[in-house]
Amino acid sequence: MLQQLEKVKVKWGGKSDTVDNWLLARQSLLVSYCHLAGLDQQGESLPEANDIANFCENLMDYLSAGHFEVFDMLVDDEAEGKALKQRLYPKLTQTTDSALQFNDKFAEAFTIEQAAVFDSELANIGETLEERFALEDQLIAHMYANVE
Repeated sequence: MLQQLEKVKVKWGGKSDTVDNWLLARQSLLVSYCHLAGLDQQGESLPEANDIANFCENLMDYLSAGHFEVFDMLVDDEAEGKALKQRLYPKLTQTTDSALQFNDKFAEAFTIEQAAVFDSELANIGETLEERFALEDQLIAHMYANVE
């Protein structure tokens, strides 16, 4: 996911402050995800509760920025844009719902029952984020295809 983000930043970075800031937020989210997933460390211990809370906060901030600041900017209301919205927004909503469920489950408290399913839930949210980023990249591509 980080390699794909770098490709996106190279391709579309520097053209819009809003998109640049959003991609930086995506990077921060991915870094905190990798930290939680243990991709930056050795060992098999569960992450600290504050690391989980930090990831959930980054996740909610990122989702909010997309829905309330970026999506409408990326797609105009011309016929092609309307068709893209109709095709992608329901899928984006599904990824948002999955992320909200993860946040609701892990942001506040971390019980023994939650610990038992944390790794699989984290893997699921990683797949959800990968899907979401691909959908968002289609929106960014649409914006720049119509600007150039």
